[in-house]
Amino acid sequence: MATTTNTGLADIGLIGLAVMGENLVLNIESRGYTVAVYNRTTSRVDEFLAGRGKGKRIIGTHSPQELAAVLKRPRKVMMLVKAGQAVDDTIAAIVPYLEPGDILIDGGNTHFRDTERRLQALAARGIRYIGTGVSGGEEGALRGPSIMPGGDASAWPEVQPIFQAIAAKVRDTDGREVPCCDWVGPGGAGHFVKMVHNGIEYGDMQLIGESYHVLKEMLGLTAPELHQVYARWNQGVLDSYLIEITANIFQHVDAETGKPLVEVILDAAGQKGTGKWTVDAATDNSVPLTLIAEAVFARCLSALKEQRVQASQVLAGPSPRRVSEREEWIADVEMALYASKIISYAQGFALMKAQAQASGWDLNYGGIAMLWRGGCIIRSVFLSRIKEAFDRNPKLVNLVLDPYFAGELGRAQHGWRRVVSRAVQEGIPVPAMASALAYYDGYRSAWLPANLLQAQRDYFGAHTYERVDKPRGQFFHTNWTGQGGTTTSGSYTV
Repeated sequence: MATTTNTGLADIGLIGLAVMGENLVLNIESRGYTVAVYNRTTSRVDEFLAGRGKGKRIIGTHSPQELAAVLKRPRKVMMLVKAGQAVDDTIAAIVPYLEPGDILIDGGNTHFRDTERRLQALAARGIRYIGTGVSGGEEGALRGPSIMPGGDASAWPEVQPIFQAIAAKVRDTDGREVPCCDWVGPGGAGHFVKMVHNGIEYGDMQLIGESYHVLKEMLGLTAPELHQVYARWNQGVLDSYLIEITANIFQHVDAETGKPLVEVILDAAGQKGTGKWTVDAATDNSVPLTLIAEAVFARCLSALKEQRVQASQVLAGPSPRRVSEREEWIADVEMALYASKIISYAQGFALMKAQAQASGWDLNYGGIAMLWRGGCIIRSVFLSRIKEAFDRNPKLVNLVLDPYFAGELGRAQHGWRRVVSRAVQEGIPVPAMASALAYYDGYRSAWLPANLLQAQRDYFGAHTYERVDKPRGQFFHTNWTGQGGTTTSGSYTV
């Protein structure tokens, strides 16, 4: 490793000058820090310094060695490169020029298991590693994102001033301005929390899409009318960034056709993988993340555009009929969206609690909700209520059991059920809203038909079952056919 004694010039180095990296550099520099930058395609460094970075406290470098040489100790290097092999390649390129005690930060959308692997490998070399979730897109990176750091806690005091300076700010309950950035936890906790944020984002976007579908098909609302509906909703319990931009989207007109721009965009959604990772983590932890899973699969189904066009000519089903009670229906759809949103967050927080227990993390769930109050894509007024719920009961096992949210679900229930049932009758797919309602009804059911399922498993596979009249943890087997004998396959996992 390098052992030079220069004091350095830059407060932090950043590798990767794509949109997020470039805007984050400008954000850091605007807070009074000097930033050294490096990009694998070095011409990008020169272009940046001749353009948006001109005249600013930004030092361009053309190699990892040069980058390390201009950094103050302990060196702080942040990577904003594509998740996967690119991160490993970047680490391999910069580590030879770092010293024990230096800090390496991954600010990309990395899988938390990869972060834990890298943290352990770098710790053996004395390098402190931080896996940092950064949310807010290019605008957030420039003006103030939500930042979720985790990993080697000894590195937090070194990066805290920079991170909290550049993060989005919100007003606390006592009027203080607080940054949407705080230490999340050890290991891959920072990237895991960002992953769950993205999963909830999938859910929110799908739910908003379903509300749009229902309003469009059953009320025939035009784009200007839809703008008015979502703008009004953004003044109430649904006040959030995603509702705000949805209202704005309906105002945009396509320059070529004169139609609302949203109507000329192909209905085939893309995804980058964090939603799928969230669902994978849910299955690993046996957490019923049904709404977010449906949101992921809804994107997969939307991508089958050609097959859907063919199926529309073959498969029978009802054609949606218009409803006459315009304002009542709009209010019902608002409640269906609101109630489903509560379920989405409840499932997301349940997943974080399960992974925290499995990994030995001590997460502050109310604090995490506050990290998402500003800067990030799912920012909303709603998140303050989540903090209050965990303040009331830090050991709350599920958000829907909090008195406030239980009451809100009860208040929204009539409209929620009306929208889901009518959508089913009219052939309008609402997978996220329907799965949210099914989860709610399943969770509030003291009895479910899983007893029959266990009987079936024991019948064909001798998987055993528990009895209602015996203590939990005692397992039984029945020789259902008289030919199966007494041998069992062992107990089952709940």
